[in-house]
Amino acid sequence: MTRKLFYEDSHMQEFEAEVLSCEPSGDGYEIILNETAFFPEGGGQYADTGWLGTVRVTDAHEKGGIVRHMADGPLEPGTRVEGRIDWAERFEKMQQHSGEHIISGLVHRKFGYDNVGFHLGSGYCTIDFNGPITKEELKEIEELANEAVFRDLDLEVAYPSKEELKNMDYRSKIEIEGQVRIVTVPGYDVCACCAPHVDRTGEIGLIKLTDMVNYKGGERINMLCGIRALKDYQQKESNVKAVSALLCAKEDEAAVAVCHLKEEHIQQKGKLASLQQKLIAYKAAEIGADGGRVVVFDSELAGSGPRELMNLLLDKGAHVCAVLAGTGGDGYRYVIGSRTEDVRPLCKELNGRFFGRGGGKKEMVQGSLSGEEEEIRSLIESWQAVL
Repeated sequence: MTRKLFYEDSHMQEFEAEVLSCEPSGDGYEIILNETAFFPEGGGQYADTGWLGTVRVTDAHEKGGIVRHMADGPLEPGTRVEGRIDWAERFEKMQQHSGEHIISGLVHRKFGYDNVGFHLGSGYCTIDFNGPITKEELKEIEELANEAVFRDLDLEVAYPSKEELKNMDYRSKIEIEGQVRIVTVPGYDVCACCAPHVDRTGEIGLIKLTDMVNYKGGERINMLCGIRALKDYQQKESNVKAVSALLCAKEDEAAVAVCHLKEEHIQQKGKLASLQQKLIAYKAAEIGADGGRVVVFDSELAGSGPRELMNLLLDKGAHVCAVLAGTGGDGYRYVIGSRTEDVRPLCKELNGRFFGRGGGKKEMVQGSLSGEEEEIRSLIESWQAVL
């Protein structure tokens, strides 16, 4: 059995231990010590990383009470080694996990929902509950959770006997065999947990519930605590400052300024669409199309412009009309139509010759292709000539 120093002192950053064994494993080595401060993966929390001497520890797992450290180099069995965990990473994880206990305890007490999933990654933390929660209720939970942080409560860890457990009301996602470890946040949560936690709720710093989505009939909540919440605030503050500077608006009025900008954009978009309709009508009026076969290249057409111009030219009497928007360098977007002929064979020939993609119905096809204007025009006109 490995002596688990992280249970004796969750804030232990350095320790000394004896190397019991070291065996090759995959691209690295599996090292077993007589004692360790490295928390192995478990309870929804990923393993600690750090160093054993000059060897980098990348992962840790526990099996049968023995903690196995995955490292990028070997150590000599029988020697003693100084261990050092990545404390910044560990403390950040403890902040998230302790914060999760407070949130889960509050949700359980207020709504009776169970925490049915906890996922703590290097850049995210999600909690799954088996019941619905509104945005207003989530905000209330967040405020109550931060009250627990501000009260700077002592977290309590206990190892009750089986008889004591029978009379305890505590949360647990799984049936636990052997000794149960109970972590209590007084007044907020009592939960079975195998992971290290902060000593006092004040160390969590801040609990921020950033988002939630419906998940399997319940809610999946995204949470950030402590350092992660601070980084998120700093990023969002930077974005607000940048937006407010671009819009020449006060930071607390940035959202209103964006709404005004969006309204102006919608208005301008409508005006642009109206002008484009007039421009297309002018273009159609200048192109002869009475009973002929028309090929138009126009780099200024965008959106539905090519199709609208094609329809106007067909209305004027064009037998077959092809409108291509774009340039030779960037490629062309085409639309081809006819009121009397099946234009799908032409589409197939164009795609095969000019690396195109597209299709449609016999009266209209559309797609994209690449090639020189003269060659494309020649193919279309030659094809039309045999109709």
